[in-house]
Amino acid sequence: MFKGRIIKALSGFYYVKVDNSEDIYACKARGIFRKESLTPLVGDYVKISVTDEGDMEGVVEEIFDRHSELVRPPIANIDLAVIVFALKNPNPNINLLDRFIVLAERESLKVSIVFNKIDIDKKDVFSHYKEIYTKVGYKVFGVSAEKNIGIDDLREELREKISVFAGPSGVGKSSLLNAIDPSINMKTGQVSKKIGRGRHTTRHAELVEFSGGLIADTPGFSSLSLSDIESIELKEYFREFKDVDGCRFGNKCIHENEPGCKVKELVESGEISEDRYKSYIQLLNEIREVENRRYR
Repeated sequence: MFKGRIIKALSGFYYVKVDNSEDIYACKARGIFRKESLTPLVGDYVKISVTDEGDMEGVVEEIFDRHSELVRPPIANIDLAVIVFALKNPNPNINLLDRFIVLAERESLKVSIVFNKIDIDKKDVFSHYKEIYTKVGYKVFGVSAEKNIGIDDLREELREKISVFAGPSGVGKSSLLNAIDPSINMKTGQVSKKIGRGRHTTRHAELVEFSGGLIADTPGFSSLSLSDIESIELKEYFREFKDVDGCRFGNKCIHENEPGCKVKELVESGEISEDRYKSYIQLLNEIREVENRRYR
């Protein structure tokens, strides 16, 4: 028996990298998992038995407890969601940023926010966003993948964690990963070659080792839909709302039009970011539209 982590799942096989080894076994899962409605996921820590040492094949015998689980992409035991935006080309979209944060908060993931291209941030837009999100309680990094600014601090944040990167196209996620560790792409290619598949033949997640941790390849949330979130639930994923007491309607307050809403008072006084509040209302209205269509 060996212990290891599933680094890729493809076509019914689970590729398990054995602890303290470079060995990767292509494993099937025991039928008992289907009976228990349990599907092994990339990121799972497992115990395997070897059925063919020559062909590096085995069977997943046990799945150890998970501390987190993402549905899209399907990865277990993620420690950190790294949400990446650019400070220019494209300009930051705070509503989209908050959408990513809501989805990460819903899965109880630790969140770090990275603003790339700080080297061309001539108007110091970074300071504005750093103030907003640092005040809420998030770690915020200003980096330049091209100029190697802030990369050491970000690399340290990723150390000894399984991280998933998320963010819109064009913000420099791939360049950022290469700046963190230039061998990431090479290692991804090596794993894919060993598994016998082209790197881009699947949308399944793959975990790649780098100097200090694991990063999900083809990273990020593949769906940004809020359709699984109820309107009354959304406020729970805005940290600055959760600790506010004093709303006249208590936990039933949605912080929109209710009289005596403490959150609205704090927005008006500047204690809560107006940008974040506007983002919340926009997402709330979107969720309500989905609910209205659902219950017609």
